[in-house]
Amino acid sequence: MSYTHNRLLPETGIDEAEHRVREALTAKGFGVLTEIDVKTTMKQKIDADMDGYKILGACNPTMAWEAIGLEPRIGAMLPCNVILRSVEGGTEVSAVDPVASMSAVDNPDLHKVAGDVRDMLVDAIDAA
Repeated sequence: MSYTHNRLLPETGIDEAEHRVREALTAKGFGVLTEIDVKTTMKQKIDADMDGYKILGACNPTMAWEAIGLEPRIGAMLPCNVILRSVEGGTEVSAVDPVASMSAVDNPDLHKVAGDVRDMLVDAIDAA
């Protein structure tokens, strides 16, 4: 089982990809709660150079509310991370598969919510 859904945005820089992904996430009811510019952080912290790499912490409040109601500790696995990574030929976008990440939780109702969130994330990434 793959733990991410991936898409290459050909000939697209990371900034343009981020703009498109944010718009697509918003259209599916997600907001970006956190963002980490990994490239900048690695340079500042350990003086390491790397290609563009950003992590967006996306959250759909309605789905998060439902998940927390089913499993109060599930917040340890939220938000849903989406990464943007500069690769040869464009930017790769990868979204976590909530079904894979929550498979250790023995709660069938939560698995249904995770499946719904996965479908929403896949739709957003495919629309970006």
